[in-house]
Amino acid sequence: MEIVIISLTAFLASILTFFSGFGLGTILTPVFMLFFPVELAIGLTGVVHFFNNVFKVFLVGKNADKTVLIKFGVPAVIAAFIGAWLLFQIPDSQPLFTYEMMAKTFEVYPVKFIISILLIIFASMDLIPYFNTLKFGKEKLPFGGFLSGFFGGLSGNQGALRTAFLIKAGLSKEAFIGTAVIVSIFVDFTRLSVYASKFAKSGLTDNLTLVICATLAAITGAYFGNKLLKKVTLKFLQIFVAIMLIFISIALGAGFI
Repeated sequence: MEIVIISLTAFLASILTFFSGFGLGTILTPVFMLFFPVELAIGLTGVVHFFNNVFKVFLVGKNADKTVLIKFGVPAVIAAFIGAWLLFQIPDSQPLFTYEMMAKTFEVYPVKFIISILLIIFASMDLIPYFNTLKFGKEKLPFGGFLSGFFGGLSGNQGALRTAFLIKAGLSKEAFIGTAVIVSIFVDFTRLSVYASKFAKSGLTDNLTLVICATLAAITGAYFGNKLLKKVTLKFLQIFVAIMLIFISIALGAGFI
């Protein structure tokens, strides 16, 4: 059942990526968390995200802006390494806090709580009008790259901050998409190289079938997303997804999942 749910989510989220500049990692991570521990869920999402971006590079990578790529991408890669390393340093052996509700005890662990807060922040960016008018000059690109890469390494969610900076950098739609894809793949490669040391212990190799199915679904979604890029607006769907993400994040942070 998890293969069907995760693959369908990967397909739909991958389509969204072409319109929002983010989506796959943000949506897929909490869905993986429904079935796997946090660290493994982030790692599995990272693998799917990486290979999906490899496919997208062939579709739109040629449109990337080289100057922006260097200013934004280099700090993002450095910060992604720091964030990925930090993920495995956060103590998760003891609950951050526990509470009882309806005669049941819920335990909230540090990593899950931090990830839930991050997901709420990223999802809220689609719901707060302030972020629609926020502007960032090119001189702030290194700072934006660092923030995006750090949270990408720590939580697997880099797209919302990346979009917030790159969409305001004066790029054409094609250049924005191409640049975002290449930055994303560099960050994915960096964080996966750090996660790799934990994969054998956490169980990635035991879930290869799931990873392959989810990756193929995401690639298929990317293909259709590219076809629909100039024809469809998905603002309502983006808002709907953001609201659902907040509910999932609250459940995660509260220890329900």
